[in-house]
Amino acid sequence: MKLTKRESKQRRHGRIRRQVEGTTERPRLAVFRSHQNIYAQVIDDSQQHTLAAASTLEPQVKSQLNSKGQNCAAATEVGKLVAERAKAKGVEKVVFDRGGNLYHGRIQALAEAAREAGLDF
Repeated sequence: MKLTKRESKQRRHGRIRRQVEGTTERPRLAVFRSHQNIYAQVIDDSQQHTLAAASTLEPQVKSQLNSKGQNCAAATEVGKLVAERAKAKGVEKVVFDRGGNLYHGRIQALAEAAREAGLDF
């Protein structure tokens, strides 16, 4: 029986989470992509604590979503914002958790923006 897109994503996410774990010295940059929004968190799994977070629901980024077709631009802004907040907390290196999504489009835009803003992964 063929898997649905959702089931395939859940399987990929399970495989990723078995290998990727955030530590105190190298936390996990977790990305969640919904239909309209994208969320990013820097998580220390050993202490179960979120160090920094950003999403397209924030006022700084929400203005990017007003015109149609600006999802990648908004994801780029979220990547920059989460990297700035992580660096303010003293985080330089992270491991990237794409959450089962393919490394393409909004996920790729967020990751590249975070790298350009100074996060190392």
